[in-house]
Amino acid sequence: MTARITAVANQKGGVGKTTTAINLAASLAMMEKLVLLVDFDPQGHSSTGLGFAKPDHRAGAYALMKGAPAEALVLSTEVPMLQVIPAGKDLAQLEFELFELPQLQVLRQALEPLMDRFDHILIDSPPALGMITLNALTAADDVLVPMPCEFFALDGLAELMETIRRIQKGPNPRLQLAGVLLTMAEERTNLGSAVAAEVRQAFPGKVFQTSIPRNIRLAEAPSHGRPVAFYDLKSKGAQAYLSLAREWLGQEEAMKEGAR
Repeated sequence: MTARITAVANQKGGVGKTTTAINLAASLAMMEKLVLLVDFDPQGHSSTGLGFAKPDHRAGAYALMKGAPAEALVLSTEVPMLQVIPAGKDLAQLEFELFELPQLQVLRQALEPLMDRFDHILIDSPPALGMITLNALTAADDVLVPMPCEFFALDGLAELMETIRRIQKGPNPRLQLAGVLLTMAEERTNLGSAVAAEVRQAFPGKVFQTSIPRNIRLAEAPSHGRPVAFYDLKSKGAQAYLSLAREWLGQEEAMKEGAR
């Protein structure tokens, strides 16, 4: 078993990135996959969204990047088969430390001891294209891009795609676009359907069929420190992320078949 490492990335904030990282990770775990969620955002929202306090510099993602043994930093969650490495504000220091010593391979090397323990490692990266995100993209096998069904949805995406291309040509040739995930979807509205059509046209074959609707349960679940499926399994948000996980695994299986 060698983990598939996925960076959940978008340089814009408020697009459903952390919501996606938490709930895709939990949904994959519910399908009996061993999953590690690495909170790699100084805001630490994936950590608090799973019920963990933000760690100090001796634990969590900052300690991981400073050489602490990865195995000692992994915490179990209430979701069987889902574990997490939490993050706090100290992680923001890396933007300056890595700028002084630009080491894009640090995260990948730090995760190596865990590669045989998990099926999937998801990295929740910050809403910026700084050194922290570049480390995430260099560590990853692929990138999942959450994108809201809103008027400015495509703004700035060209910059992210150009960054991905630069990473592919430089420190991480294996990096691929896993797909674009439409979030906050209201495709029944004229605007929602127009934006969805525009995104699908811009990324043919790379937009997940599953979209994530606006859903009050998705908004409420983090305040209870739980994935939405453990807060309200029957909610539209929970069902959408379970559908995404099924599509994700189906995509993975198709890639494996194509490689044979």
